[in-house]
Amino acid sequence: MNRHYNFAFFDEGSKREIRRAVLKGICIPGYQVPFASREMPIARGWGTGGLQITLSLIGKDDTLKVIDQGDDESVNAVNIKRLVSDVTGVATTDNSAEADLIQSRHRIPEKPLREDQVMILQVPIPEPLRWVEPSEEVTKRLHAEKDYTGAYLVLFEEIMKYGRVSTGADHPVMVADRYVMAPSPIPRFDNPKMHDSKALILLGAGREKKIYAVPPYTKVRSLDFDDHPFETEADETKICDLCGARDVFMDEIVSPSGGPTVHRCNDTSHCLERRNRETL
Repeated sequence: MNRHYNFAFFDEGSKREIRRAVLKGICIPGYQVPFASREMPIARGWGTGGLQITLSLIGKDDTLKVIDQGDDESVNAVNIKRLVSDVTGVATTDNSAEADLIQSRHRIPEKPLREDQVMILQVPIPEPLRWVEPSEEVTKRLHAEKDYTGAYLVLFEEIMKYGRVSTGADHPVMVADRYVMAPSPIPRFDNPKMHDSKALILLGAGREKKIYAVPPYTKVRSLDFDDHPFETEADETKICDLCGARDVFMDEIVSPSGGPTVHRCNDTSHCLERRNRETL
């Protein structure tokens, strides 16, 4: 740990304020809780919301995992891990099963989460109605009135244009039959993992100064229509060319030499774990 900083970078008062916002979010699932987003040694938009939650909750005996769109070794993931390690001295890991806190940009790990884990998602735009209503005052009123016509309208327009709902990520969800929530830009494939999750899921938007949560064992339903039910990107015909997995979110890899296109697990640590298991 870098002794020039307080443990976990923030002063204790800042941590308490963020924890209070987290507790309120847990008490009101899916509700966006405003908080005093702090200045961070990374630029807003690079995960400051998730990082502030992590620094406010992490303890000396915790183990941290950070992923960026499924990759443990991307620039975003590596630098956040390095920063947290420098100001806390906690251990870091690439193994989802070993982590107490998992901070992620746009993915939920393939390995099912446990009750003793906390999933922290970085969020760029927390307001699911922002695409149809620019006014914060109006969106707050719409949430209070449970008027989510605008969210359904966006999905309806996609059906009219493409014949199906084509959201690639950030497909809105209804939490505990009350609030429509932006799940962060996770792929549709990850939305079902939020429903009845054993782990606490926290979402932080530093630039927008909002924190919200999905408590364990909470009902989470992806918005859809009776005649156009929600579907994920699951495709049983896709097989990872490294580990042979079929039931995970895949990346499509195009050969620069003009060779055949292949598919690989987006969750790199999950893929590596499967390969290591096969070699034992």
